[in-house]
Amino acid sequence: MTGVQKTKGARIAAARVGIGGPVGSGKTALVERLIPALLGRGIDLAVITNDLVTAEDAERIRRSGLIDPARVSAVEAGACPHTVIREDPTLNIEAADELERRFPGVELILLESGGDNLASTFSRDLTDFWMFVIDVAGGDDIPRKRGPGVIRCDLLVINKTDLAPHVGVDLARMHEQALAVRSNRPVLLTNCRKGEGIDAVVGMIERDVLFRA
Repeated sequence: MTGVQKTKGARIAAARVGIGGPVGSGKTALVERLIPALLGRGIDLAVITNDLVTAEDAERIRRSGLIDPARVSAVEAGACPHTVIREDPTLNIEAADELERRFPGVELILLESGGDNLASTFSRDLTDFWMFVIDVAGGDDIPRKRGPGVIRCDLLVINKTDLAPHVGVDLARMHEQALAVRSNRPVLLTNCRKGEGIDAVVGMIERDVLFRA
């Protein structure tokens, strides 16, 4: 889904971008790279993180110094991670609405899911656009498994590209297979540890979500 614009009353509501993926794929690291990149382009930003019974990821981002801690909210799922982003996203919708009330100028809210499996997807009632993060260390067969998260997301991110030679992964083939199972819908490669590929992710958000050239 591309081209997002919503209204609430007389104002434009913030676009909501989901970030999902398995445990350890690099979702929080991606958020930490996106925050300064998006703020550096003048985008008014807020963040929501999801964990099962803690606020661990939210506290990590608050302590990072990358963003005003008040702009980071935590949702405790208390159940399977996908429950609060797909089956009943009420808690996340309420958290996003509250951020918009507290920061009326916010343009973009990043919603990081708790770590889940390849079947994890976001409800369109919650997000306007969502990306799914997998990592090279998980194996180059992940795209071939055709999980709903891989297939249905608006953007597939293959992270930890620097690990490919260390785990016996043919990165070019993994990328090619990901494009094939997604019928050539967007797939981007990142190394969040070094910040590689982040500009391409930001560019897609600007172009396809915020309508910026």
